[in-house]
This record gives sequence, structure tokens and C-alpha cells, in this order.
Amino acid sequence: MQRTAVNPWDWSLNLGYNQGEIIEGASRQLICAGQTAVDGNGAPQHPGDMRAQIALALDNLEAVLEGAGMSLANLIRLGVYATDVDEALKNFDLLGMRFGPIQCAPPMTLLGVTRLALPGLMFEIEATASA
Repeated sequence: MQRTAVNPWDWSLNLGYNQGEIIEGASRQLICAGQTAVDGNGAPQHPGDMRAQIALALDNLEAVLEGAGMSLANLIRLGVYATDVDEALKNFDLLGMRFGPIQCAPPMTLLGVTRLALPGLMFEIEATASA
């Protein structure tokens, strides 16, 4: 799979994402459901702790990717939902710590929402991956 960044301007690079990417040579695609801070039984974890919820949601996303024989490097699109956008942004260094070393900056949208599917959840990340 070959990725070509499309950035008519570069401000988004400071935030860790490309405005667009051209994906060529991909033969498989994975559409991931939104991943949140839940345990293996689906029970919400880390109430009131945005940082811990982001970390666990990313762990859960990685588990789904690994189940498909992929990794974070295969992500081509992210959708992020947060009940407190400012608090989520304060903790986006967690995304940078995972995506930076692999030089992956998939196009991303961050939306503020009033609540997520399960009470107590504050962060959800959905993704599309390609290999």
C-alpha cells in the first residue's frame, strides 16, 4: 500500500493528521466500529478519566486491527467523538505517541457529542484501515 499525503496547507500536520491521503495498491479494507474504554466484557472503565479512556480505546482499536492482521500503520481514516473536546485535545499526545513513531497521520475528524452509547464513556474512536 502506498500513501501520498495531500495537504494544500500544513497546519494540520502540527496536530498529527493529513488533510487527505491517496491510497494506492491496497487490496483489503477493514471498517472498525467505534472503540471505547471498555473491558473484554463491554463494561466501561476509567469513569471521569479522559486520559485513561483514550489510552484504553486506542488499545482496543489496536486489538481489532491485530485481529485482522493489521496495525495502526494501516489506518487511513479516523473519526473521534468526545464528550469534552477540550479535555480530549489536552490528551491527544497519546495519539502522537502511537502514531508519531510509525509516521502515520491519517485524515481525522474530531466531534464533540453530548454523550456516547454507554453512560460514563467520554471518548470513542472509529477507523478505516487498508492493506
